[in-house]
Amino acid sequence: MLDISLTRLLIWLPAVLIGLTFHEYAHAKVADDLGDPTARYMGRMTLNPLVHIDPLGFILLIVAGFGWAKPVQVNPLNYRGDRLQGMMKVSAAGPLMNIFVAFTALLILNFALPGTQAYSNGILVQIVWAIVYINVFLAVFNLIPVPPLDGSKVLAGLLRSDEILYKLERYGAIILIVLIFSGIIGKVLVPLSSIIINGLDIIAGLIASPFVGLF
Repeated sequence: MLDISLTRLLIWLPAVLIGLTFHEYAHAKVADDLGDPTARYMGRMTLNPLVHIDPLGFILLIVAGFGWAKPVQVNPLNYRGDRLQGMMKVSAAGPLMNIFVAFTALLILNFALPGTQAYSNGILVQIVWAIVYINVFLAVFNLIPVPPLDGSKVLAGLLRSDEILYKLERYGAIILIVLIFSGIIGKVLVPLSSIIINGLDIIAGLIASPFVGLF
């Protein structure tokens, strides 16, 4: 049964809004920096979540653990320099932004009061942890090299060929559905996300440790 309790909504709603909004904004910003104004003309150069949220994808991410936002429309022909490299940079920007947001949230947690009851049970702390989990999972999920996910364009940029995109594009949605409902994604991405979170938390802890107790 889907858990859509008020407490769950209070914890995960801000995390999902932040994760999806910053992810899509990063795509729009990097595309604009590379010379493509398409996203700017469509009003996507904003941190207003209402502009980026797809209602169905948003609800599914909260209650089912996977979902999506409105894709940022770009025109790679407008990119300055190498088109494939531009595609790779724009596509990688979303997941990298999610990692940055997660790391920032971990810094906040490490600058709090670890080990206290308020730290363990406070609703704000749970929200910040949710921001960490959602953002890391979004980053890892979107880096799967299957169209239309960002990872497919990152792979094309690394291989310096978009032939793989054309070959996989017509089957991408089917492949993703199979991966999701077969449980393969959960078995791979959840442990991988945990490893990344633990690594980021160690780094954040090392940065914060000299300052804990000073404020």
